[in-house]
Amino acid sequence: MSESLLSTRSVLVTRALVPEAMRALDGGCAVDLYQGPPEAIPREELLRRAAGKDGLLTLLTERVDAELLDAAGPQLKIVANHAVGFDNVDVPECTSRGVLVTNTPDVLTEATADLAWSLILACVRRVAEGDRFLRSRRPWIWGPSMMLGYDMYGKTLGVAGCGRIGQAVARRATGFGLRVIYHDPVRLSEAVERELNVTWCPFETLLAESDVISVHTPLLPQTRHLFGADAFRQMKPTAVLVNTARGPIVDEPALAEALRAGEIFAAGLDVYEREPQIEEALLDLDNVTLLPHLGSATIETRTAMGLLAVDNLLAGITGKRPRTLVNPDALR
Repeated sequence: MSESLLSTRSVLVTRALVPEAMRALDGGCAVDLYQGPPEAIPREELLRRAAGKDGLLTLLTERVDAELLDAAGPQLKIVANHAVGFDNVDVPECTSRGVLVTNTPDVLTEATADLAWSLILACVRRVAEGDRFLRSRRPWIWGPSMMLGYDMYGKTLGVAGCGRIGQAVARRATGFGLRVIYHDPVRLSEAVERELNVTWCPFETLLAESDVISVHTPLLPQTRHLFGADAFRQMKPTAVLVNTARGPIVDEPALAEALRAGEIFAAGLDVYEREPQIEEALLDLDNVTLLPHLGSATIETRTAMGLLAVDNLLAGITGKRPRTLVNPDALR
């Protein structure tokens, strides 16, 4: 396709990507880039600027639904989501209109698994709490009972959702001599279970036996508030919960109450139910470590994500099959 014809294709990019990804868009299409405040593009502006576009490059902060698709119009060919998850996109609605939906899987697996382990160790050994304590400039002296955590070595790691990232987290458990159990509606093959040295179990067993639970399930109607008051009551009082998947999988007020009551020892969160808002009750607790959605926040990973999203976008607006197509039924 000639460069002049490519330049007639128009796309909306709802937030500036890393420089390498923005350069990859040069000459490939006419780019309408939202450059407002750092928060998400206002809904009214999103609807207005989507009109007549051939493609949308969205983040998980943008809700892609019938209203937005109506605003974009029949010219829209693709929604390239800059995330591995796509719970912000109404995929069936896009499919019914022949609009392709893509995501950015694989490229963020290892970075997110690394961050999950960062939170696990920070919670078990009270790392963030210790940092806050020293920054408070309170007088202190080392003592045998000061700020005690738990050993990680030899304990049981529970993985809730054992897809790409869950498996990467499980692989990292080998060096800690951990027993690893997992729950997933789709059980891994025996060969993969042997390779990872993991054992499938019912969800109730995961809750009861895990010293640490790392959450990696997708956000679905059946996983919303999967970890709520009843789940916390079934966990060990010494247990740690880490969530690097999607915020609404955890009932945040119930988590705050469980932490305050000592039903579980600690929690580490990288994602939030009403992101970027944080449950107020969590902010007052020392036994929770909070991060601003840093799971994929490495230079290498965000570059790979941006380049993949752009590659998908350019393929979609030129009638090619994108590399990571979520809804192949939309192809016509």
